[in-house]
Formats: sequence, structure tokens, C-alpha cells
Amino acid sequence: MNYLYLLFDADDTLFDFPHASARAFHIMCRKHGIPDTPEVYALYHNINLELWAAFDRGEVSKDFVTLERYIRFLKALDLKSDPAACNRDYLEALGERAYPLPYALETCKTLHERGHQLYIITNAVASVQRKRLESSPFAPLISGAFISEEAGASKPSRAYFDYVRSQLPGITPENTLVIGDSLATDMRGANNAGLPCCWVNPGGLPRPADLHLDYEIQDLRGLLSIV
Repeated sequence: MNYLYLLFDADDTLFDFPHASARAFHIMCRKHGIPDTPEVYALYHNINLELWAAFDRGEVSKDFVTLERYIRFLKALDLKSDPAACNRDYLEALGERAYPLPYALETCKTLHERGHQLYIITNAVASVQRKRLESSPFAPLISGAFISEEAGASKPSRAYFDYVRSQLPGITPENTLVIGDSLATDMRGANNAGLPCCWVNPGGLPRPADLHLDYEIQDLRGLLSIV
């Protein structure tokens, strides 16, 4: 067994986040009388991406992102709905469903059967992520989840991975692999922590010159020949 500890990003690595997010957004729109069209969702999505990118760069807090996205979204539509209530209802709906990406569940089952220890490393909202994980088919396969809110630091910072190490003192660069889709948080975080990493790259994007990537796979089936 090459790697005992497998540290998985959650959204867009194990979970189909766009599917879950679109469902939650539709529910929120119905509750608040907001037009539910592709154009309106695209507006929200772009605002959301911009703010989460700022979070990944360490410029804003997670609490700022989750509320500010609805403040900007409603202002852009000139709507008077309560942004805090919209955010609350969106997050509540988001926590209700976790949709596995293709091959993710089957791969995790095989890895678990082989004796690997599977963990989640995520910057997502803690209450939402724990609720989604607990109700998902991944729950019996995952040994634990390290969520940035609880860690006091977020990916890609070294401090976040120091927290993971404090909870899993047995991990070393020889027995641990970080798996994720995000170059900015997962791969850079692994580099910052001195841990090997595997980039999940379904779109076939070019490799960046400023990151060390030990492995690259198109979907999680590729892990079975690595670990």
C-alpha cells in the first residue's frame, strides 16, 4: 500500500457541487419570489465564484463571502429580499443533498476495502458539509473530516495542514496523498505542507509551471492504479 492516508477535497472531487448548488438555489428562489432563470443563476454563480476566489487568496472571511454574495446578487437585481434569509435558506437546502461524482463512490468503496483511511479536507461551510457528508453514501467510508472553520485556518495555508497533522500525527509525506480538483487550494496546499498530491483534472487543463504535481488523473478511477 503506497499511501495509507488519503486526504480528499469534497466539492468537485467527490461531490457534484454544481448539481447540489443549483438545486439549493432553485429552492431559495421559490421561497423568496426571486426569478429563477438561467441568467439569474449565472449572475449569482459569477458573484459567488469571485468572492470565493478572494477567500482562497486570504482576502476575506467565509462569513463575509456567504452573506456578501447575496447582498451583491440582490442589489444587482434591484430586489428587496433579506440577503441573510436568502443565504440561510440556500445553505439549509444545500446541506440536504450530496450527489457523488461519476466513479467517486465506487472508487472510495474499493479504497476503503483495501485498507486505506479516507479523510475529507475542505474549506466549505462546516454545518453544511457535515450534514451533507452524514447523509451521503460516503459516510461509512470516511474516517473523518477536517473543515477550515474548525481548524482555524483554511487551504492552502500551511496552518491548515498543521491542524490536520495535529489530528493525524501518523501522517508523513511517505504515507499520505492529497487528492483534489483545485490548483489554488488543494494542490498549492499540499505543496505548502510538503505532501504529495494528485490533481483531479477532468477538463484536461494544462499543468501550471509553479506547482509540483505528483499525479494527475481525469477521474477518481485513476487513483486505483496509484495508491
